[in-house]
Amino acid sequence: MEELKRPIKRRGFYVKMRLLHKHGRQHEKNLCFKYYKWVLWFSLTLYFLTSYFISHKPIPLSKTHFANSKSNLPSRALIESINTSFLQQPTNSNKGSLNDLKIYVYELPSKFNTDWLSNERCSNHLFASEVAIHRALLNSDGRTFDPYKADFYFVPVYVSCNFSTVNGFPAIGHARSLISSAIQFISSHYPFWNRTQGSDHVFVASHDYGACFHAMEHRAIADGIPEFLKKSIILQTFGVKYKHPCQEVENVVIPPYISPGSVRKTLEKATVTGQRDIWVFFRGKMEVHPKNVSGRFYSKKVRTVIWRKYNGDRRFYLQRHRFAGYQSEIVRSVFCLCPLGWAPWSPRLVESVVLGCVPVIIADGIQLPFSDAVNWPEISLTVAEKDVANLGMILERVASTNLSSIQRNLWDPNVRRALLFNDQIQEGDATWQVLHALSQKLDRSYRRSRVSTQ
Repeated sequence: MEELKRPIKRRGFYVKMRLLHKHGRQHEKNLCFKYYKWVLWFSLTLYFLTSYFISHKPIPLSKTHFANSKSNLPSRALIESINTSFLQQPTNSNKGSLNDLKIYVYELPSKFNTDWLSNERCSNHLFASEVAIHRALLNSDGRTFDPYKADFYFVPVYVSCNFSTVNGFPAIGHARSLISSAIQFISSHYPFWNRTQGSDHVFVASHDYGACFHAMEHRAIADGIPEFLKKSIILQTFGVKYKHPCQEVENVVIPPYISPGSVRKTLEKATVTGQRDIWVFFRGKMEVHPKNVSGRFYSKKVRTVIWRKYNGDRRFYLQRHRFAGYQSEIVRSVFCLCPLGWAPWSPRLVESVVLGCVPVIIADGIQLPFSDAVNWPEISLTVAEKDVANLGMILERVASTNLSSIQRNLWDPNVRRALLFNDQIQEGDATWQVLHALSQKLDRSYRRSRVSTQ
């Protein structure tokens, strides 16, 4: 029988084709992977370059078009980067300028200070610089435990922590008697008060009218500064450029207390490329019909004029009610109004500066804190009380001219540091500025005067 011929399978060809097919797919994968890496590299490069230029080159708002028509204003995007310099460490520009100052901190019975800390507000409200300065001095390199080697003597009395049960505001009617009692204690236990009548002793008066210890100006003037404080040095938030009974004492004007922690949290939450979409901001008391208190009106009616004139103006974000998160509104704002209340100063001055909003100061004759360290004319605007009705026009003019320059000056981290009190003194911060101011008053130091006469 004829042998059946089986078809020969070409296995070599089959394997070869399989290998070629396999290598072809691998080659395609390699090409796709290389393409993917190139696209990823290009995207990341573009992202980092864009982020760098946005965060390091603020957009000049002076070049932004501000339309005169109110109907156009709400739609405009007031874009401004929150400059990363706010979170940078300031430079030490005044290192070694305290003239080897030494300060002794009296250890008083707790009824004069730490007992008041049972209320948490005592160390956090706008008058809390009396607490912050005390804490900072306790840990300061300038502190001496030998009172005979001291240039100055700090008397830590907390008078602003007696909060009213009626309205929650600090009641300071007890201030004079509390400080008088503290002076009786140190003069009976130490020799240092009696030898100078307190001229080298330092107190904090961080309320409306400083060492006059009253919230209403006419009452503060009538009461005046207590006789037992008139030879001492007062660290006070109140200050004016004209003659006033409540500053007729050796004094240093200090900023109101704003928590550095709250500022830091607000800045960290704000996006680095965030928009300042609020053009003019104010939140606070604005009375439509201000009460006549002994012939005087709250804010000299300045806030009333602002509300009546600009409440319906879409350029202005005005709020009359309290809001715990108001710092998140400041960090979104271009201009922040800082009008006087009963007193000329306001915590808004500090909050505006440290959060990058241009403070618009409306308080005739106000003396601003630490003018040696903070060049106020370069970081703020001052509007006369009589011109408040023209506020919109004034701010439009600034926005179209030198706003970018003002904002750049605000971004200087040394300015922010000078206005904030820390528990531990940092060179250049608010407590350091207090020590610097005291170092310019060493002619009042009993120790130094004794050395110079020998």
